[in-house]
Amino acid sequence: MSGWTETGRAVVYPWHCDHLGHMNVQHYVGMFDIGAFHFLSMLGFGSHDMHDKGATLVDAQHTIRFIKEQSPGSLVRIESAITRIGTKSLNIRHRMINTETGDLAATTEIVMVYFDLATRKSIPLTEALKEGMSPYLADPDDLD
Repeated sequence: MSGWTETGRAVVYPWHCDHLGHMNVQHYVGMFDIGAFHFLSMLGFGSHDMHDKGATLVDAQHTIRFIKEQSPGSLVRIESAITRIGTKSLNIRHRMINTETGDLAATTEIVMVYFDLATRKSIPLTEALKEGMSPYLADPDDLD
């Protein structure tokens, strides 16, 4: 199984673009963030889940690669997958693909830590959580 799942679609509007005529960094981040919230919900970490469990995943690090500029009118989709499941953390990758050309536009890799909301500290991922995440684990040969 590839692990990748679609988590968002968008159009690049002129107001997403800067003085150079391509989508500005802040909007790549915003589109990835929309995909991230949908993906976290699929993994059982929606806003209601967080309150029920008293724990959630929090971002510790983001690494973004800008590959192909997107201009006004570009149609893009966000796909998401897990690239690593550790003891207390995991890595999630989102990729932005232009739906008309099929070109990879950008990727972001996020290190997320499982976090106890009461103690404000990282805690181990349970085996049940890891098992629930496993269908979304990307094939190492299919990361971009």
